Amino acid sequence: MSGTIAWIAASAADVPAAALPQGQWGDPGELALPLADRGLLLADGLFETVLLEEGRLQLLEEHLERWRSSAELLAMAPPPDQTLILPLVAEAIARSGIRTGALRLNWSRGCGGRGLDLPAPAQAAPAHRFWLQLTATAPQFEAVTTWISRQERRNTASRLSRCKSFAYTAQVQARREAQAAGAHDALLLSSHGELCCGSAANLLVRQQGRWTTPPLASGCLPGVMRGRALRLGRADEGPLEPSDLETCEGAVLINSLGCRPIHRCDGNALAQVPSGQAEQLWRELLQGARP
Repeated sequence: MSGTIAWIAASAADVPAAALPQGQWGDPGELALPLADRGLLLADGLFETVLLEEGRLQLLEEHLERWRSSAELLAMAPPPDQTLILPLVAEAIARSGIRTGALRLNWSRGCGGRGLDLPAPAQAAPAHRFWLQLTATAPQFEAVTTWISRQERRNTASRLSRCKSFAYTAQVQARREAQAAGAHDALLLSSHGELCCGSAANLLVRQQGRWTTPPLASGCLPGVMRGRALRLGRADEGPLEPSDLETCEGAVLINSLGCRPIHRCDGNALAQVPSGQAEQLWRELLQGARP
């Protein structure tokens, strides 16, 4: 097996468990979900993407805390914790030889009958389902061009905007729109028209020597690296308008898998952030360095 490996619990009832549950290893294109799983039918589930670098998971505790709080917000059962995940990741590394890559942790509500409604309180709740995938990849720091989506926006009031849910169709379409316009990636506005985020990353804009990122009220995902930048005093929250890109001192798209400078937006050149500076910022955040 080369480049990717996956594991899925033998049954939804196997997770969570004190001991390592039974499951199946294989290629993600060959393993399968039951057709009645709500994650498959309704995108009713959550995921986290964690960087594995040189055999070490980065910021796992912060990812698992967001996973747990998101599950609580959506009235899902608590997802697995480190006691379950770490042995599986060690096995994935041993089986695949992957030491640097992206670990995706998936948590579906499981099979719960037809339609949107959750089971009534008197009925047994569906057993949630867990699976993971490890894919070889390296952190990305290359510059990108962007396009502000005219078709998709982030909903400032939606619970899903505060979670990393399976429901990514809007982001898929926004990136498709951007690529049709000749750009690499999309920037999304909030439902009020302010700058919000990228299709799969948070936005940082440098103004007067400081990084600014849109507030959570914009509908942006509470990204792990975004949260680090705020806690370490490397960035401030503040509203950003599309016009701010014209006068900024640079902008980057940042997530757990990299930090990519934005060199152009809607065909207009932005102030340049060298890729080396973007990587330095990202690594300092990873290490917990303050300014």
